[in-house]
Amino acid sequence: MSTKDQKNYPSNTIVIEDLERTRDLGFGSIVAKESRQRLLNQDGSFNVQRKGLRNVALRNLYHWLLTMPWSQFLGFVIVLYLGINLAFAVLYVLIDADALVDTSSLPIQNDFVKAFFFSVHTFGTIGYGTISPIGTTANILVTFESIVSILLQALVTGMFFARFSRPVPRIEFSNKAVVAPYQDGKGLMFRLANFRTSQLIEVEAKVFYARFVEENGRVVRKFDLLSLERKKIAFFPLSWTVVHPIDERSPFYMKQEKDLRESDAEILILLTAVDESFSQVVHARSSYKYDEIEWDAKFVNLYNEMGTDEPISINVHELSEIEKI
Repeated sequence: MSTKDQKNYPSNTIVIEDLERTRDLGFGSIVAKESRQRLLNQDGSFNVQRKGLRNVALRNLYHWLLTMPWSQFLGFVIVLYLGINLAFAVLYVLIDADALVDTSSLPIQNDFVKAFFFSVHTFGTIGYGTISPIGTTANILVTFESIVSILLQALVTGMFFARFSRPVPRIEFSNKAVVAPYQDGKGLMFRLANFRTSQLIEVEAKVFYARFVEENGRVVRKFDLLSLERKKIAFFPLSWTVVHPIDERSPFYMKQEKDLRESDAEILILLTAVDESFSQVVHARSSYKYDEIEWDAKFVNLYNEMGTDEPISINVHELSEIEKI
């Protein structure tokens, strides 16, 4: 930029433009310049590792319990419940073989089994009354188990509530993006749909184009924010085909499939929306590598045939279906 041109701009404009040219989206200069791996996996997870952290599970226990799949969470709660009762059963047996008395008509003969079921009754505040603690030591242990039971049940109940109240979007992206005819030229397109019954509003997409280029004799990764035909929609009831017009202003202009392969191109997508049920902001991420972009193809029609009085519907199973032009 010449001195004359600089006079026509505020001083902070030049700084902003420099930042736009050098931004790395938060991956850091080392990753941006040296890593040849995919930056963002298709499931939205980042392809990075943080080594050297100690006691990760203990320091992030809440986040770990909150984000793990429901099957793993329920399995963890069951194992924790059985483990605590087994531990207290061992303690009851170690106190004294006669620390617990079974007054039922068919008493349990095995001391460990009897102690385990007594622990279950105590921990769950069931209180059948057929097995009773005898002596001061046994009653002190019962008191301690009652405290543990109250605390753990409160924590588990809170985790259940937090998991149910946390909005988790299930936005599915098409398996591939396509370069298809658009208006008088071409456009880079991908498709997405909401696979939950909850409604999303104020949906906004940001699409970045990452690739390696040679600048001043060095190979560096460059990032560009792609302009979109429509970057925000107010409602998202069916599906949305996000389109980047490939014109003279596009970094894809005059590019071919081999150009993207040679530059190790990757399309990074960040989606932001508001979950109407929870009134909370949710996010979804995905990416497409150069070999996941289909050239001279288009998406098949998602919309089902309908009668006059039938509502509009789509077939979500065909979200990723494409056809060659």
